[in-house]
Amino acid sequence: MLPERISGLERLARNLWWTWDADATALFESIDPGRWHATHHNAYALLCEADAARLEALAADEAFAVRVDDVVARLDAYLAADGWCKTGSPAVAEAGVAYLCMEYGLHESVRIYSGGLGVLAGDHLKSASDLGIPLVAVGMLYRRGYFRQVIDDGQQLVAYPEADFKRLPVVPIMDDTNKQVFIEVPIGTRTVKARIWRLDVGRVPLLLLDTDHELNSGSDRALTHYLYGGDQETRIQQETLVGIGGIRALRKLGYKFGVAHMNEGHCAFAALELIKELVDEGATFEEASVAVRHKLVFTTHTPVPAGHDRFPYDLLDKTLGPYRKAQELPQGAHVDLGRVHPGDWNEPLCMTVLALRTAGKANGVSELHGMVSREMWHGMWPKLKVDDVPIGHVTNGVHPIFWMAPEMRTLLDARIPGWRDRTWDQSLWAALDDVPDEALWNVRQRIKRNMIATLARRTGRRLDPNLLTIGFARRFAPYKRGDMLFTDPDRLAQLLEAGPFQVVYSGKAHPADAEGKKVIRNVLRWAASSRFRDRIAFVEEYDIEIGRTLTTGSDVWLNNPRRPQEASGTSGEKVLLNGGLNLSILDGWWAEGWDGTNGWAIGAEHVHGKRPEDGNLGDIPTTDAADTESLYRLIEHEIIPMWRDRTDGVPHAWIRRMKRSMATGIPRFNTHRMLKDYVEQLYAPLIEGAPVADDFPQDETVEAGVRPV
Repeated sequence: MLPERISGLERLARNLWWTWDADATALFESIDPGRWHATHHNAYALLCEADAARLEALAADEAFAVRVDDVVARLDAYLAADGWCKTGSPAVAEAGVAYLCMEYGLHESVRIYSGGLGVLAGDHLKSASDLGIPLVAVGMLYRRGYFRQVIDDGQQLVAYPEADFKRLPVVPIMDDTNKQVFIEVPIGTRTVKARIWRLDVGRVPLLLLDTDHELNSGSDRALTHYLYGGDQETRIQQETLVGIGGIRALRKLGYKFGVAHMNEGHCAFAALELIKELVDEGATFEEASVAVRHKLVFTTHTPVPAGHDRFPYDLLDKTLGPYRKAQELPQGAHVDLGRVHPGDWNEPLCMTVLALRTAGKANGVSELHGMVSREMWHGMWPKLKVDDVPIGHVTNGVHPIFWMAPEMRTLLDARIPGWRDRTWDQSLWAALDDVPDEALWNVRQRIKRNMIATLARRTGRRLDPNLLTIGFARRFAPYKRGDMLFTDPDRLAQLLEAGPFQVVYSGKAHPADAEGKKVIRNVLRWAASSRFRDRIAFVEEYDIEIGRTLTTGSDVWLNNPRRPQEASGTSGEKVLLNGGLNLSILDGWWAEGWDGTNGWAIGAEHVHGKRPEDGNLGDIPTTDAADTESLYRLIEHEIIPMWRDRTDGVPHAWIRRMKRSMATGIPRFNTHRMLKDYVEQLYAPLIEGAPVADDFPQDETVEAGVRPV
């Protein structure tokens, strides 16, 4: 129980708005810095565990109490404001949006995310809140979530600590009789009951489903234990929960929405529930299947065919057969919606195909990824030209405030008034040219020192703040080539000494990804070797805190996937917010962002154009060798000389490139611009009745919806 004078702290702790407000964050840290770090910056847990005498002392400290009052007043003003959407898109402001996703990366203290998809979803919610878009989100509250990484003897080990929901800023949804609200989700012949929790993200409510309670059997309780854990049967049951259960949760709580946004194919069963609602009202299945297209948006994030969930008919029928039979639908009704060739009983249901067939608007997450997706799914529309396949693109961004260091925010507030509200306004950013090089450089140095202090706390190792620092942090999937820098160890050793520079790595491989774990072992082996241990560091347990630390403080951000397998790759967008420079393959967002003056493009010498067929899709060893040579050459002949070229200690040519990176990148690659695009290009057209494609060709040789005997 907090003292009355500072009781507003609980309201602050229960709304994740504080995570992108520098004063609120500093306020919580000042309560108990040691406990703050021990709780992984969990403001609500901090208050639960804080020493009572310390809280009483803070309540008696009028200066601290006034700080609490000021921050609470700012939160109240934020919640009461309209935001851009009310005037920018009245139709969306009136109708509302529902958003469904399997994971949300909101903050390091809320472990319901694994990586880029979740972080993107978290930024989507933050910007929807900032822009005043009436959006309600649905996901799952995982008891153990994604794994924590432990490095032991050069190997990645995994741990799954159990979350205590009483220490999280989640609130159970209660009914009028003060009983917790449940929804019922049909899975096979049984009914799974999910309770609903609410997590406030600024103005956006996030509804989280949880089956781990005494009303369910043991196996059903485990459905919300692990994110992306278990076998295929567990996966389809989880996706039933988030899709069908997600729509039912929205209905149960009375949320209205003009459009529902399925973020990745995991959520595609939401379409089946929306179809069922229309069938229950008297529509035929075919009529309902067409009608839902006017209410659904789908975003695909996966450019690799193997990355799309597929379920054989028998497993689908075991899971959703009773649900289908209750609607008196034929055997193939649901599965055919998820087949490229309806009626082909050898083809499993693909969740991406299901989403594409039922959505009125679909998009990839970068221009190049949109091209790749149209090529990948051309078979669904064989009569169309590839360029006419109805999959567009909205390039991903990052939340411009959460991922920007407070020192940089302060500088921009002073130099570029209005940037927070109109981040996408290109005309604002010309003012960067007027910022003195010394002022920008001093801010960069402070941010870098903060990074070094954080890494020292996390690893016990202190890097050299004077050295050029290259960062590399992401999921260690083989196509991302996390160990490419070590291809020629002798040449790397010479470059490290000539720079001199240092490299910081962090990242996880999925526990089932044997090849990804090999890449981590290789990086760890080189980092521990006598010739590299002073210049190469690996930070274990990659999470949002480490991601934020490295993307704010690194001088150069390395990204070297095999093109075009990186759908977007937003970590580099976080770097440019803070004045760091990108050194990347021309894949994902960087294929749109690089202009030759705002960073460096690995392999630009042998990538001609932006279409996927013009990229390096051929001989992998040859491509890898060419990209590696390009990487070494750029470091040796461009990056190191520019870093070392200084006048009175200031690298003016380097800073010109920093300013160019920020001016060209910040207004384009942020989630405020991204949400504005979603509203104007996808949400509003559906809500306003824009036509959608109804002609989804089927295999004419087999009657769709009927399984041969």
